[in-house]
Amino acid sequence: MNQPAIDTKAHRDAFYRRIAKANMTPLWELMSSLVPHQPQSPCVPAIWRYSDVRPWLMESGALISAKEAVRRVLVMENPGLPQSSAITQSIYAGLQLILPGEVAPSHRHSQSALRLIVEGSGAFTAVEGERVTMHPGDFIITPSWTWHDHGNPDDPSNPKDHNNPKDDNNPGAQPVVWLDGLDIPMVRFFDCGFAEDYPEESQPVARSDGDAQVRYGNNLMPIDFQPSTRASPLFAYPYARTRETLHQLSERGEPHAVHGYKMQFVNPADGGYPMPTIAAFVQLLLKGFDGNAYRCTDGTVFHCIEGQGSVVIDDQPIAFAEHDTFVVPSWSAHRLQANADTVLFSFSDRPVQRALGLWREH
Repeated sequence: MNQPAIDTKAHRDAFYRRIAKANMTPLWELMSSLVPHQPQSPCVPAIWRYSDVRPWLMESGALISAKEAVRRVLVMENPGLPQSSAITQSIYAGLQLILPGEVAPSHRHSQSALRLIVEGSGAFTAVEGERVTMHPGDFIITPSWTWHDHGNPDDPSNPKDHNNPKDDNNPGAQPVVWLDGLDIPMVRFFDCGFAEDYPEESQPVARSDGDAQVRYGNNLMPIDFQPSTRASPLFAYPYARTRETLHQLSERGEPHAVHGYKMQFVNPADGGYPMPTIAAFVQLLLKGFDGNAYRCTDGTVFHCIEGQGSVVIDDQPIAFAEHDTFVVPSWSAHRLQANADTVLFSFSDRPVQRALGLWREH
């Protein structure tokens, strides 16, 4: 006597519906996505061309003040992560504008932050009582839970054309733009974010401009220095020094087949990363450089400080120029090419991956 066929799928679907009422789900239906054979990032390669986004930045300056906005930033959101305010799964990036005469009020938060100055000189940032004047290419950090504010002194005697980035005769009265990078998605993932506003618009200046550079930036350290955090005590890394280092390297040996002449920003107190959640790098690609393919597990944000070239990401070619920003997703094969002497800044969550024993490269 023949037994009726059992509709396995129907029985399983009915079972799944029953257990769903108790907020349970079958692992075997999700195993390949939860434990993949290799990274399967929802992030996609993307580029933000500065020539396109700069007019929007300047327009935002007429729409809202730095004080009202707290931080006037246009967020770079990965097309594969809509409504996330994230450029990779773990990193936030945006472009911030401060106009002449403005102050971005002082506050502090759990999130660690970096900034790479894109254009404009004469503005300052203040971190824990020390101010530093910012210049294009400078790399500056704001470690977790440190007071910080920004200002752009005005000089009304020489009006500026805010739509002309080349109008540099009066650096104290020009718009200043920088690239922000924060670990916002990581802090959000762990549900451990706090923030606090300073009682005044600006924190008092307790140390002179360049104090940290003198104490920690010359291969010397105060004899009684005891680090209170894992972040670097040196919060400003001037581009003039960085660029000279890259130039000297290029005259002393052949470039790396993948990276050209690449250096890592470090915490001078321990040789580690500038902040415990974010790594930052800078590299020089000489004109004609055509690098080998490379991939790593830390999705990486690149910014072109100077020069121009292209990146091929998973067989997708993307041309970039000065001040453009692009993102390479985790484990995406990519190779760099330079049409002129080019300097790239980049940052990622590599410190976290390495601390957890997860980071890989190929």
